[in-house]
Amino acid sequence: MKLDLNTKKIFFASDFHLGVPSHAESVDREKRIVAWLESIKKEAHSIYLLGDIFDFWFEYKHAVPRGHLRLLGKLAELRDAGIPIIFFTGNHDMWMFDYFTKELGIPVYREPQLLEIGSQKLLIGHGDGLGPGDRFYKLLKKFFNSKICQWLFARLHPNFGIGLANFWSRKSRISNMKREEKFMGEENEFLLTYCKELEKSIHHDFYIFGHRHLPLDLKVGEDSRYINLGEWVHFDTYAVYDGSSVELKTFKA
Repeated sequence: MKLDLNTKKIFFASDFHLGVPSHAESVDREKRIVAWLESIKKEAHSIYLLGDIFDFWFEYKHAVPRGHLRLLGKLAELRDAGIPIIFFTGNHDMWMFDYFTKELGIPVYREPQLLEIGSQKLLIGHGDGLGPGDRFYKLLKKFFNSKICQWLFARLHPNFGIGLANFWSRKSRISNMKREEKFMGEENEFLLTYCKELEKSIHHDFYIFGHRHLPLDLKVGEDSRYINLGEWVHFDTYAVYDGSSVELKTFKA
């Protein structure tokens, strides 16, 4: 994807995890997110949502999970105003299919994508399943992404299927975090390891991912940085690209 920003900026956010740990807390978070989207509307060339926006999402042929109307309405408003919005699936909302594309005109990507802006290259994605280790999850992800798994889940009645998924969501990592994630050293950052390995063969100026739940801005090479977007349960962080640099910011309502 090649872009020309002119005087506008690109905004990146991920890991809203709407739906957990409780309805009330999720609604409060959703209101903050909508306020953030309103605050960037005039500056935004485009907005990239890099996965786990919902803690669970599954599109039945004639039904989608209830709730999140404030966010969906704001996204529709921004799209109607001509602002491009691009959605990447995460490990919690990988069962998103064509609802956003048909109803909102928002394309959905499942793998990292390259953005080329002028002479700079940005690699962006959710980040799950990348880097070393976690073989069990990588195998599980292949199964969850398979047509047979999706077909089997679609056979469940929405009341049961979505109810079951919401039950498991309440047991997820983000739902049970009593405090924010901690930085444990560069050698333990699997996405940084992934970026450094890829940088050996293909140069990117910026690598922008979510999934880690910790805001990070780390050096990959002499002219390359890895940015992790954090999450909105504890941090309310996002990133802004102005055509030459990427800056991590915190939204203050």
